[in-house]
Amino acid sequence: MAENPKPNDNQNPKKTIPPYMKAFAGSIGGIVEASCLQPIDVIKTRLQLDRSGSYKGIIHCGKTVSQTEGVRALWKGLTPFATHLTLKYALRMGSNAVLQTAFKDSETGAISNRGRFLSGFGAGVLEALVIVTPFEVVKIRLQQQKGLSPELLKYKGPIHCARMIIREEGILGLWAGAAPTVMRNGTNQAAMFTAKNSFDVLLWKKHEGDGRTLQPWQSMLSGFLAGTAGPVCTGPFDVVKTRLMAQSRSGGDVKYKGMIHAIRTIFAEEGLLALWKGLLPRLMRIPPGQAIMWGVADQVTGFYERTYLQNAAL
Repeated sequence: MAENPKPNDNQNPKKTIPPYMKAFAGSIGGIVEASCLQPIDVIKTRLQLDRSGSYKGIIHCGKTVSQTEGVRALWKGLTPFATHLTLKYALRMGSNAVLQTAFKDSETGAISNRGRFLSGFGAGVLEALVIVTPFEVVKIRLQQQKGLSPELLKYKGPIHCARMIIREEGILGLWAGAAPTVMRNGTNQAAMFTAKNSFDVLLWKKHEGDGRTLQPWQSMLSGFLAGTAGPVCTGPFDVVKTRLMAQSRSGGDVKYKGMIHAIRTIFAEEGLLALWKGLLPRLMRIPPGQAIMWGVADQVTGFYERTYLQNAAL
């Protein structure tokens, strides 16, 4: 006599976390990450823009900024940065989930590493064009300003900065450095989503929809490891992006004409290693940032799995 099929048999479609929940989880993780790591991002930007060698390293840069401009200067650009991360992670996580559905096997619901890689790349390109580029242009313009007196600064805040850029350079001024940003973010997210899933499976035997929630430290370790390779591979794109975003077009001629021209100019004038300027603070910033974001996001999605998915553990 045939046994009754169990609820978790393969003929039942595998339930997954919906894109809107992943978007929500990513946005919460982005708020926490921005609040914790903004000083490192400010230091990274100052080092990348330093052509004269004023800063001797990460510690010296941080001390100089805090001593000459006040400790609060290490949180310059926090408002656009926090808003940027919240929206970016919501779009990244949500669009990646939507794109993954297109690559999943219609019968088993499984997705290959190639499909996961392409979904991550597509999500990175989308976030770069819609959110990352304009927000980072404003953030970098604010961060490069030096001084204690707000009335002496060209940009008084994020809204004023955006208005000034549009007035002086046109709406496209907010998309300065879009090409290297697309390359950086597309490559970063393709690698990150693929690596995060691989580390979850390899280290913790965690599969989406299995009802298990990783401990925060487990999610943070997977996120940290997944976020390490990107900065090394995409360093030149990040330096070029920062230089292109920082230069104002209101005066007419600009030093860098585009991504390729900027790479050639930096290499010729400053040497090969200049294309990886700010790498150490990026490594101090991105992997810990991914650790924090995934530590928060996995708890949110884990709660959803346990509460709403039928195959969640009771």
